[in-house]
Amino acid sequence: MSGSLALVLNQNYEPLNVCHVHRALVLVLRGKAENVETADGVIHSPNDRFALPSVIRMVYYVRRPRPQLRLSRREVFARDGWACAYCGRNGRDLTLDHVVPRYRGGAHSWENLVSACKPCNHRKAGRTPSEAHMRLRIAPSKPRVPIYHNYLQHLRRYQGWGKFIPGASMERAAV
Repeated sequence: MSGSLALVLNQNYEPLNVCHVHRALVLVLRGKAENVETADGVIHSPNDRFALPSVIRMVYYVRRPRPQLRLSRREVFARDGWACAYCGRNGRDLTLDHVVPRYRGGAHSWENLVSACKPCNHRKAGRTPSEAHMRLRIAPSKPRVPIYHNYLQHLRRYQGWGKFIPGASMERAAV
């Protein structure tokens, strides 16, 4: 019971957080949340018995910012599938390439960075792809962050949460 977790839903049933069962019970008892589903087991107090909450829903709407990916070498390589954006060669020996070179006004942004193998990066040098007669396989763009990714890791242990997490049925089919 001490390691049990509860899924916290926003007022609109969007997953908001995962917390310990004790914290979820406190939120329910204080009237800040309502119990949506219970787990097997109870918590005893001197005068009462309380069902363990498994899924709770906040009574009020909690505003939260959408998660953003940090711009880093690893994230750029992951976005490009660990392959060169010019020739498509896979490998771990990649470099970052600015499509429009920085000294020519190119930004250090998702839309101007691609992964490149060393031979392609040397061939392109300080030119644009068109000047170097090279083509990008895919135009670079800012990746979308999977909002519910943090909750999918708990689905094996807490299968009842699946109906509250969008994309959970596809994740279970892949596992």
